Amino acid sequence: MFDFSYTIWIVLIPFFLFILIGFLGNKFKPAVSGIVGSAGLFISWILSIYTAYKYFFVVGRVDDVYQQIIGYNTLWLRFTDTLHIDMGVFIDPISVMMLIVVTTVSLMAHIYSTGYLKGEKGFERYYAFLSLFTFAMLGLVVATNIFQMYIFWELVGVSSYLLIGFYYTRDTAVAASKKAFIVTRFADLGFLIGILLLSYYCGTFDFLTLTSPTGPAIGTPPAATFIGMSVLTWAMILIFMGGAGKSAMFPLHIWLPDAMEGPTPVSALIHAATMVVAGVYLVARLFPIYITVPIALQLVAWVGAFSSLFAAIIACTQYDIKRVLAYSTMSQIGYMMCALGVSGMGGHEGLGYMASMFHLFTHAFFKALLFLCAGAIIHAVHSNYLHEMGGLRKYLPITHITFLIACLAIAGIPPFSGFFSKDEILVAAYHHDTALFLIEYVVAGLTAFYMFRLYFGIFWGKKQDYHHAPHEAPKSMTIPLIFLAFGAMFAGFIPFSHLVTSDRHIFELHTEWIIAIPSIVIALVGIGVAWVMYLKPTGIPGKIAHALHGFYRAAYHKFYVDELYLFITQKIIFDHISKPIAWFDRHIVDGSMNGISYVTNQASDRIKGFQSGQLQQYALVFVSGAVILALVFIYLWT
Repeated sequence: MFDFSYTIWIVLIPFFLFILIGFLGNKFKPAVSGIVGSAGLFISWILSIYTAYKYFFVVGRVDDVYQQIIGYNTLWLRFTDTLHIDMGVFIDPISVMMLIVVTTVSLMAHIYSTGYLKGEKGFERYYAFLSLFTFAMLGLVVATNIFQMYIFWELVGVSSYLLIGFYYTRDTAVAASKKAFIVTRFADLGFLIGILLLSYYCGTFDFLTLTSPTGPAIGTPPAATFIGMSVLTWAMILIFMGGAGKSAMFPLHIWLPDAMEGPTPVSALIHAATMVVAGVYLVARLFPIYITVPIALQLVAWVGAFSSLFAAIIACTQYDIKRVLAYSTMSQIGYMMCALGVSGMGGHEGLGYMASMFHLFTHAFFKALLFLCAGAIIHAVHSNYLHEMGGLRKYLPITHITFLIACLAIAGIPPFSGFFSKDEILVAAYHHDTALFLIEYVVAGLTAFYMFRLYFGIFWGKKQDYHHAPHEAPKSMTIPLIFLAFGAMFAGFIPFSHLVTSDRHIFELHTEWIIAIPSIVIALVGIGVAWVMYLKPTGIPGKIAHALHGFYRAAYHKFYVDELYLFITQKIIFDHISKPIAWFDRHIVDGSMNGISYVTNQASDRIKGFQSGQLQQYALVFVSGAVILALVFIYLWT
C-alpha cells in the first residue's frame, strides 16, 4: 500500500559520494569535495525528512498502530530455507527517528567542516571518509536483520578508525585510532558470538521474526543452558557487550576520550550523536527479547548507571574541553542505557524504552552543538585547554549564545529539550529502582556543574593574553551552530510518545512535576556552584582539590583505568603469558623443527658422496657389498 523502496537511496547516496570523492576528489579543487559531499548529504537528509513525514503522518493516519515496513530488501546469502542474510531497509519508528538523527548531524558536520578544515592537507580524503562513515551508520540503523547490522557495525568501526587517525602524522592520533579500533573489535567479538548463538538456536537473523511475540526467541525460546543460564541469556549479554564497546560503557570506555584526537567535526559526528548511540540502538532494536531476559536487562541498567556516574565525576576534573565533552557523552549514553534497563523492572515496561529513545533524539542536537561550539572556540584561540581561555563572550557572540543554549539543554533546565527527555528517564528509574534513581539524580547535578564549569571558564572567567584577537567563526561554521541550537531549544516539544512507538497508547510520556521540580533544583544547584567557583577567578577550586586530594587525583587520572589496562596487558599478559609462550614457540617448537632439519642436513652431507655420479665408485661399492654379503653368509653357514 505504501511504497518506501526509494529509502535505499538515503543509504546509497553517501556510498556513491565516498566512491566519487575518494577516486576523483584530487582531480578538482579541494572545496569541490566539500560542496559535493554536503550537497549529497542534503539530498539524503531531505529524503529522510520526507520518509518521517510519510511514515508518521500518512501511514499513522491510516493505522493507529504503526506498521513495520520493509522498504527495500534483497537476498544476499542463503544457508537454509529459514536462515539467510538479506540486505535491505527496515522502516519502523526508531529506524525513522535514527535516519533523521544521522542525516541531520552528518549534514551539519559536512557543512561545518568546509570552514573548519579549509586549507587542511587531505581535505578530499576527509570528505571521502566522512561519507563512508555516514553510509555505514545509515546501513546499520535500517538493517532488516542482525547480520546486516553486524556488517555495517564493523564498517562503522573501520571508518571511525580512518577519521580518528585523519592527522596521521601525529603519533597521538595514530595511537588513538588504533586504541579505538582494538577496544571495539574486542567488544565486537562478543557481539558476533552472541549473534551466532541467537541465530543458531532461533534459526533466523531477521529482526521481524526474532522480535515477534510468537517467534523463536520470545514465543518458543531455546531451552539449552550453559553454566546455570539459558543460551538466550548468554546471547543477549554477549550482544550487549558489543553495544557497550561501541557506546563506550565501562569498562570498555577507554577509547572514547583519546578519540578526541580526530578533527572536531568528527567528534561531533561520531562521538556525540551517531556511533556512540549505536549500542543504545542495538539494545532498543532487540528490546522485545531483552525484556524476556531479566538478568541481561539488569546488567544493561547497572552498567549504564555506573558509567554515567563514573564519567560525570571524571568530567568535573578535566581541562581539555573536548575530553570533558567526551566524558559527558559517556555519561549521557549511560543515562540512555539505564533507562532501557529499568524498562524491564516492574510494570510500565515501555516507559524507560521511550525515555531512552527520546533522550537519544534530544541528545543528538545539544551534544553535536557542544562539540561544534568547542571547534569554533578552538579555531579562535588555538588551544583545547580551559585554563588558556576566558572572557570570550565578547569575541564569539554566536558561539557564546549557542553554547549556553546547549549547556542549559544538557543540564535539564526547562523549556530546553534535555529537560523533557532527562525527566522521563528519572521518572522511569523512580518507578522501577530507587538505587538507580538516586544515582541518576546525582549525575543530573554533576552534569549541570561540569557543563557550566566549562561555560563560565570559557566565556567569563579571567581574560587571557591571547597572541591574536579571537574572532567569530565563518558562516559555514556558525550556521550549523544556529540550526542545532534551535533543535536543542525546541526538540523537547515534539510529541515523541505519539510518534516514535509501535503503539501510541502504551508508551505515553508526560512530565511528573514531583520528580521534575527536584531535578530542576539539583541542576540549578550545580549551576550555582559552578557560578561561585568559576565566574571569576577564585581559590575555591584549588582548595576543594586539595581537600579531596587522593580522590581528586584519582578522578583527574581517570581512576587509573588506562594504567590498569596497561598493567594487565603488559605486565601480566605480555610478560607472564605471552613471553613464556613466545619462548616455548621459539625454542621448543621452532627449536625441535630446526634440530630435525639440522640433523637431516648433517646426515645428508655425510652420505652425499654415495651419490657422486662416478661409475667406478658405484662399481667399487657394489663389488665391496657383494663380497661383504658373501663373507657374512659363508661365515653364518659355517
